[in-house]
Amino acid sequence: MAKSVKNKIRFGTIFLFLLAVASGGFSILYLVKLKVQSENVLKANYESIEYGHKMQIALDSIGDNKPAFLDSFNLQLQKQEANITEPGETAVTKVLRQNFNLLLAGDTSKTTSAQIRNQLQHILMLNMKAIKTKNNKARKSIEDAMTLLIFVVAFIFLVGFTFAFNFPSLITTPIRKLTEAIKEIGGKNYTHRIHIDSKDEFGQLADAFNEMAERLEFFENSNLNKIIFEKSRAEAVINSLKDASIGIDKKNNVLFANQQALQLLGLKSEDVVGKSTEELKNKNDLFKFLMVSEGKNPFKIVVDGKENYYVKETIDVSQGEASNKVIVLKNITSFKELDVAKTDFIATVSHELKTPLASSDFSLKLLEDNRIGKEERKELIQQLKNDNQRMLRILSELLNMSQVESGKLQLDIRSVSPYQIVENSVIAVTTAARQKEISIKTKLASDLPEIKVDADKISWVLNNFLTNAIKYAPEKSEIIIECKRTNGAITFSVTDKGQGIEETYQEKIFERYFQVPGRSDKKGSGIGLAICKEFIEAMGGKIWVKSKIGEGSTFGFDLIR
Repeated sequence: MAKSVKNKIRFGTIFLFLLAVASGGFSILYLVKLKVQSENVLKANYESIEYGHKMQIALDSIGDNKPAFLDSFNLQLQKQEANITEPGETAVTKVLRQNFNLLLAGDTSKTTSAQIRNQLQHILMLNMKAIKTKNNKARKSIEDAMTLLIFVVAFIFLVGFTFAFNFPSLITTPIRKLTEAIKEIGGKNYTHRIHIDSKDEFGQLADAFNEMAERLEFFENSNLNKIIFEKSRAEAVINSLKDASIGIDKKNNVLFANQQALQLLGLKSEDVVGKSTEELKNKNDLFKFLMVSEGKNPFKIVVDGKENYYVKETIDVSQGEASNKVIVLKNITSFKELDVAKTDFIATVSHELKTPLASSDFSLKLLEDNRIGKEERKELIQQLKNDNQRMLRILSELLNMSQVESGKLQLDIRSVSPYQIVENSVIAVTTAARQKEISIKTKLASDLPEIKVDADKISWVLNNFLTNAIKYAPEKSEIIIECKRTNGAITFSVTDKGQGIEETYQEKIFERYFQVPGRSDKKGSGIGLAICKEFIEAMGGKIWVKSKIGEGSTFGFDLIR
């Protein structure tokens, strides 16, 4: 068996060559056989016929008194005697010789000549009959040879076709396996192996490949791979940082820039990492500002059409003798917004407190005046009470907010009737509603069970909803307070016919210090709804709002029984 690919190819070529030689040799063999048969016919029969014709010519000449042809007849008869090939030809030739001897002895009778002619005709007939028989045999031999040759050629063709079809697979199959294995290794599948059982060059190549794959697999699990993995993990950590970060080495080349930094710069990683800071400063204004600016004051960057505020922090990182640095951009937009909100909140609270204090101061001064009558004094005292209630309400909101922010919110949970909560809330805002000629209607389900909640805080939330509804509802309008069962929960809601809230602001309405833009004439502290949300969620409930511009708003909350 061939041990190498070269020998396999050589033996395959020799095999095809032998098939061709066998086909040609078989054809030549039958051609030679037919040639021999043809030569035998010429020698054995056609010569005898020729001799017979010449003897007839000589006999005719002898009959015309030409004795010179006796020698010619005798010569042809001798040749015939030497070329006897057919059965019966010997006896006829012997009789012919006897009659010719009589002719030589001087017997020129017609009987002798006729017998000689008869013997010559007999010899001719024997040879002609033999030629016909041999011709039939030759024809049959040719037909048999053609049939056999067709079978042989067909067999050789099938063998050659099968060989030509299967032999290339001996070369292509190992090559295909090697190609697939190389692709697997290229895809970092180092566990892939090639299984070739032959001991030729392909088998040796497969063994070498498997050894290489085994070493690559070992390398994959080696310390160097762990270092590479740690590098990738470090890059992943850097990219996961919320703050935009840019690393710069001692040669002022950019080591890394996370996705947040790339987004701010408006560049791709390949345009930043590995580039010098001087090159980037010429291409990007923000990068130039970061490299030049030394201050820690906040600066503004517009991202996706929105203003964002950042502060720059430079961190020096020492590694041996190398001194690298990391530029960190902290997004302080939320703090900036919170600072603005708190500033507005303080201004609003100050205004809210200033108004009742100024009113109280004025009322006290009037009370000191002896000229004020009894009825006027009662009105001033009532005004002082109202101002005092207003200040208490503001301070109560501040106190509740303080408890929420400090995490010291305390709940007094007990069973209470929803009907009682609604009744108390309606009574609390009746005076304010009457001043705007607003009617408050209640829609209460008939089979509401008691709920376990902090009654004071639920009432506070409901009062806040009602107070806001009265504040923003038009005069002589209607406010509906509803309580019903909803999917295993008790739902409280307050609906007004005010101007409504845009969908954009509905998600922020319960955030601390948030105030809907465009309502400066009816501005509140911005913490009431935030406190409501904290109270309801502390009791396991959910607060919500539904509103459409021009159709009013519905504020509500769901409480689990």
